[in-house]
Amino acid sequence: MIVDDQAIIRSGLRALVESFDEFEVVAEASDGAEAVSQCRSHQPDLVLMDLRMPHVDGVGGTRRLSMLDPAPKIVVLTTYNVDDKVIDAFEAGACGFLLKDFKPQELLAGMHNALAGGRSVSSGVLDTLLRRAAPRIPSDLLACRAKLEELSDGERRVLALVGEGLTNAEIAQRLCLSAASVKTYVSRALAKLNLDNRTQAAILAYEAGLVGEAGRDRGKATL
Repeated sequence: MIVDDQAIIRSGLRALVESFDEFEVVAEASDGAEAVSQCRSHQPDLVLMDLRMPHVDGVGGTRRLSMLDPAPKIVVLTTYNVDDKVIDAFEAGACGFLLKDFKPQELLAGMHNALAGGRSVSSGVLDTLLRRAAPRIPSDLLACRAKLEELSDGERRVLALVGEGLTNAEIAQRLCLSAASVKTYVSRALAKLNLDNRTQAAILAYEAGLVGEAGRDRGKATL
């Protein structure tokens, strides 16, 4: 599903997405509220969500869609690499962030990564995430990275998947663990790294190059 308040943008994105053989656009919406209604009717696997829209914006739309069962994967599209709403969308449940000046293959890769449970972030958007998150993570990032060596193999694998944006249930399924075990691994990792929450852990995992690490051990989608 494509969500954007500008019809011409939706039309261009639809043409681009449908040029990829493995994807089909099943719905469009002009804001986050309409996106929820359309998602319930069409149940897309993936949503391309504009960040700034009137009424219910991309943050609100992402938050509402993430509460659905099943919830689609959400890739947020933004025009500005300094958009202050980026980290809010991250915390709302988005699993990808791309600037609208992307090349077709960058969009395709981002869509595939999202469906595979990974995370795709444009370099400019990543800069915004890290700058906004700076007060939320330890100031001595090198020291925090050094503490990664104190993690057990299980804690490290779980942290890598937290960095990919997976929930505890998804991590449990990926690693063939119980949800309780995953929760314990996450708690221990946060304590060892002196982090306050999951968002900090995800950003650290991304910055430390752990994202995708767990995956190195291991039909047509709809929008």
